Amino acid sequence: MRNVTRLFATAMLIGWLFGDVTAIAAPTEGASEVQVSAGFFHAQGSDTGNLNADLSYGYYFTPGWQLGIRQALNYNFVDDHRDFWVATTAPFVNYNFHVTDIIVPYLGAFIGLVWNDRDVTGTIGPQGGIKFFVHDRTFLNLGYRYEFFFDRIKAISDNASHGNHVFNLGIGFTWGGASSSQANP
Repeated sequence: MRNVTRLFATAMLIGWLFGDVTAIAAPTEGASEVQVSAGFFHAQGSDTGNLNADLSYGYYFTPGWQLGIRQALNYNFVDDHRDFWVATTAPFVNYNFHVTDIIVPYLGAFIGLVWNDRDVTGTIGPQGGIKFFVHDRTFLNLGYRYEFFFDRIKAISDNASHGNHVFNLGIGFTWGGASSSQANP
């Protein structure tokens, strides 16, 4: 938890140092977004650990609707056994609720593939989170998604309780799109 606090404080400091004005940066129509997030997990007393990283790109068709793609890598470290990795490639759609120009919660869904050097399966699920803009084009993201796994469409409901809860903390950047004065007359 201490590392999360440090990351958040560092991002806030960077936003404060590079920004002379208040962040008024909610995405506009035609804007693009790139986001990087990562995490690490190791349960005390266990023989396994996990490193995950996400990279995503999104395009705003309207200030609310965003279509994008996410590439994620999950690497599992196992003491005295073979480590293994899983990658996920998943297009997504999100709706962004413009509460303020600084706070932008979102809800969405994704569908894609989970794969490694041994297997391929499908994944689908809901996602949501909140973006906190710390500068005109920079935000911190707190996100959550639930990954259902399936090999046949009929198997989705059978596997609904056997998925992954994925929480992430990341930083994102937006560029392009209509200017704030055009988007908010």
